[in-house]
Amino acid sequence: MTRVAVIFTGGTISMVRDPVAGGNVPALDGAAILALTPGLDEVAALTAIDLGRTPASHFTMTRLLEIGGEIRRAQEDPSIDGVVVVQGTDAIEETAFLWDLILDRPEPVVVTGAMRTSSDADFDGPRNLRDAVRVAASPAMRGSGVSVVLAGTIEPADSVIKTHASAFDTFRSLDAPRLGVVAGDALVVERDRGPRRHVATSRAVEDVALLTATTGMDGRVLDGAAAWARGIVVAATGAGNTSAALLEAGTRAMGQGIEVVLATRCPSGAASAAYAFPGGGATWLRAGAILAGHLSGPKCRIALGLGLGAGLDHASLATLLAGPPGSAVLAAPGGMG
Repeated sequence: MTRVAVIFTGGTISMVRDPVAGGNVPALDGAAILALTPGLDEVAALTAIDLGRTPASHFTMTRLLEIGGEIRRAQEDPSIDGVVVVQGTDAIEETAFLWDLILDRPEPVVVTGAMRTSSDADFDGPRNLRDAVRVAASPAMRGSGVSVVLAGTIEPADSVIKTHASAFDTFRSLDAPRLGVVAGDALVVERDRGPRRHVATSRAVEDVALLTATTGMDGRVLDGAAAWARGIVVAATGAGNTSAALLEAGTRAMGQGIEVVLATRCPSGAASAAYAFPGGGATWLRAGAILAGHLSGPKCRIALGLGLGAGLDHASLATLLAGPPGSAVLAAPGGMG
């Protein structure tokens, strides 16, 4: 029988409603979550690793690198066929992507959690955990890197985003096809993962700012970020456009040696050099900014933080952010200005 390591870190799946606190609080350890999930022994043998009960919104990149070390050690165990990480859903699109960047072994890693607590009648934790173990145990998922499994879909870590604050099916990949589905006892793999980004590092730069461009935004916020940040991600409007004042501030930051990445604030698509008015993507590119490919702003911050931690130069950072040739990305039309 296949064996799967399950790493528990906390999140909604570990929470119960506390009437004194007035809301959901961490309470269940890994053993308690397993006890609430019947049928796991029919899917795979398990090795449980309990790392506490941390809300996902409390994670730092440094802590995620430490958890990444735990995942790697589990992968290196010859008795382990796959790894599941159980965590809060608030930051799965960032955490899964970070681990996808730093891990390069063939054993599949699946990240899951729950949108409801065990205090709720519609608690989804047990189903998600069973599905995640099934995916991690499958030989068909070897070499697929890190994926996210909730509500029956298997999503690649580099494109999955949380599309809704509380819906069960919130996790979707808008710029690439999903990897497959889990329906009851059946696992259907719909495509291979294909080429992935990778950065060899055990360090990350936490001082990376993420700014979202808005109507009428000038350069003051970016100037403020430049006082402390080693990298700045600008989530621009449309296909990569901002005010001229924001571009001027970005140019000043780049003149100080700060790496600036231009992404789109849209949930899908990519920043581009399609527009050449002051503040358009072409002018950011000419000023020295890095175009982010199809990565979201939060994912750009993860990649930039790891790339800076690895000591990558400007050209290597640009290659990392753009992604490998041949990766599965849906064709996206240019945005309107």
